[in-house]
Amino acid sequence: MAISGVKVKVFIKDLETGKVLGGQRGATLNRSAEVLDASTKDGNGWQENEAGLKSWGIDADGVFVESDMAYDLLESAYLNSQKVVAYIELPTGTKYEGECVITDLPLEFPYDDLMTYSLSLTGSGALVKGV
Repeated sequence: MAISGVKVKVFIKDLETGKVLGGQRGATLNRSAEVLDASTKDGNGWQENEAGLKSWGIDADGVFVESDMAYDLLESAYLNSQKVVAYIELPTGTKYEGECVITDLPLEFPYDDLMTYSLSLTGSGALVKGV
């Protein structure tokens, strides 16, 4: 079943109140693993590799609204160097969740368009897949 990106949402949990805040225009879930060289002389000239440490992150963007609680939470966490818990939810209910740090939070002020923000989260620990 094909899924439209407009139906996938990024959420940030407010750890103090337990409320879930969210909303964005576009998002990317990044997942990668280090490559460990496991080559031996028996490889007949071919490199052999193993997966090393994994990492993950979320990139998202949205329209900036001054009274947006989710953006206020992000900005406060960024300014205070606090981690946040974020998750991406698919229409089926599948979630990808984990604790992360905010590594980029620019505001964009185009002359002839809406004010927007971008967000880069870098995972700190495991990315958990669940329902």
